[in-house]
Amino acid sequence: MEYKKSFYRLIVISLVSFSFAGNAQNMDLKIGWQYRETKTEKWFPAVVPGEIHTDLLRNKIIPDPFYRDNEKKLQWIEKKDWEYKTTFHVTPAILKKKNSELVFDGLDTYATVYLNNQLILKADNMFRQWKVDVKKILKSGNNDLVVVFKSAQNVVDSLAKKDLPFIIPDNPRAYVRKAQYHFGWDWGPKFTTCGIWKTPRLEFYDQKTPEKPYVLDRKIELVQQPDELGKSFYFKIDGKPVYMKGANYIPSDAFLSRVTKKEYEKVIGMAKDANMNMLRVWGGGVYEDDYFYDLCDKNGIYVWQDFMFAGTMIPGDDAFFDNVKKEVQYQVKRLRHHKSIVLWCGNNEGDEAFKSWGWQKSMKMSKQDSTRLWHDYVRLFQDSIPKWVKEVDNKRPYISSSPLFHWSRKASINEGDSHYWGTWWGLEDVEKVQEKTGRFVSEYGMQAMPNYSSVEAFTLPEDRYLYSDILQAHQKAGKGFLKLDSYLNRYFIDSTKIKKMNVEDYTYLTQCLQYYALKNIIGIHRSKVPYNMGTLVWQLNDCWPVASWSVTDYYDRQPKAAWYAMKEAYRDDKTPEIDLTRPINLRLEDPNITWEVKRNKVVLKASKFAKYVNVSIKGYTGKWSDNYFDLKAGEEKTINFEGKIMKPELKVYSLYEVLKKYN
Repeated sequence: MEYKKSFYRLIVISLVSFSFAGNAQNMDLKIGWQYRETKTEKWFPAVVPGEIHTDLLRNKIIPDPFYRDNEKKLQWIEKKDWEYKTTFHVTPAILKKKNSELVFDGLDTYATVYLNNQLILKADNMFRQWKVDVKKILKSGNNDLVVVFKSAQNVVDSLAKKDLPFIIPDNPRAYVRKAQYHFGWDWGPKFTTCGIWKTPRLEFYDQKTPEKPYVLDRKIELVQQPDELGKSFYFKIDGKPVYMKGANYIPSDAFLSRVTKKEYEKVIGMAKDANMNMLRVWGGGVYEDDYFYDLCDKNGIYVWQDFMFAGTMIPGDDAFFDNVKKEVQYQVKRLRHHKSIVLWCGNNEGDEAFKSWGWQKSMKMSKQDSTRLWHDYVRLFQDSIPKWVKEVDNKRPYISSSPLFHWSRKASINEGDSHYWGTWWGLEDVEKVQEKTGRFVSEYGMQAMPNYSSVEAFTLPEDRYLYSDILQAHQKAGKGFLKLDSYLNRYFIDSTKIKKMNVEDYTYLTQCLQYYALKNIIGIHRSKVPYNMGTLVWQLNDCWPVASWSVTDYYDRQPKAAWYAMKEAYRDDKTPEIDLTRPINLRLEDPNITWEVKRNKVVLKASKFAKYVNVSIKGYTGKWSDNYFDLKAGEEKTINFEGKIMKPELKVYSLYEVLKKYN
């Protein structure tokens, strides 16, 4: 009886998931999925779309991957192969349609698919759509679908080993068409996951629906003209030059199925509310969901779209090139109708990496291997991809790489776009930007800790001391804390006192540092118009709780201090303020800040000048109309919070109160 009930429930659910378009009928396959480790007996409930880590977590087989140092304890997952299965019901009526296709919009990544025990597909690209004619395999009644995922890490390690002594720098991940950040980054964890990351479906039709004609109702130009100072780099939209102000966007979660429409709305809302007009979709992530671009279209945010290559060279075999061609043309056709997209870019940092990161020396590369790698690189990014793009979209500009010149080279200031990492990686003073502003600065930034509420969320009380193993596990940048401390020592507090700080105060100071850096760098960039025509901060968002360059927090997309600096510096109704006075040189006195709450407003006043006034409400995860602001002596300032909070518990302090503890 129980079997009968579940069988009929399955039929009902399957029918409910039908959608109709003209003479076509689509059936989403989201129901009844299970997973297991291959060659084991027990199956567990699975959620599609999803990934193996989220299924293991949901079944309480693993702990929260983001908590404490669980990341390193969960590396075993990526070394296993995993299997998914479901059963779906097809009616005799729908089988009368002339065509039946099984469509996967997202298989991550090395997947073998069986329908009714017949092998129908071997997939090897996370970014491609896979369609299979299943007319002759489907049957009336129940149909069994199985997807087996090979470990991507094992596959790329095997491919790299096979090629020895030839090495493709700088990581075996170069072999696979998969989100590169899954292999770890200097702000992200290493969760080399797998799974059905987009909803699969069956399509039944008699005749294919004709493709809609491609229309782009605006003229987009990228102007790169030699001039007396070098070579320009700026966008013209419908004939008018547009100054681009924004940030770099990375995937909003280490596990992509968790990026819901609500999460997209929060993240794009944070960009819009900070007065941004451009996001660069970075090449180590994914081509985003249509909803992301819908929101950018709606909110007047231009998109610089990288193809999904970042910081490596590439294999040169025909199979790889053919795979990439299908990926590029599928994605461009999928996305080209979005008016927000103004640029296709071949890769992130591939060109500068090969020429400036020292791979030839560190990998003891022969001249022959070096020549081969560069030849393959040119063939893909300078010859092939622009041709493939033009075949499906001849209305947008294309550049082969961002940037062409390393930040240490003079040309990076005079021509093209620039990733200026003299600040942070080069440990240069913020003031140096006055003489090191490029034509279009598409990456730069300053690190800060995540909000302290996030630190509390991923630690135990005994973890909350500076440089603890757990804090180190959530700091992925090379020598990250050393670099942060170097800047704090120059701009805020003597290095001998830093080690005495508690984590909450340290967090506050790093966020003030990020505020100071971004406020001034943006101000300097914008003061150099029209020489400089774009400023894109690295980065808008995080994919997990971590010390990073992000201006928003992973949890609830809460703003960090620097988000408020950007919001002010990106205003179009006033000239951005530049104030290079180092806070360490200020003679601060007790400001005696008082405040009063009036509904959703807080009215603050200080008797003496107060620097970086931070206002928080216990449990509040929204944003303020302003925060980390300065208060002049006697000045009254009103700020707002969102919604209604009964009896809010306020905490208000400034730079003076924090520094005083360590004097």
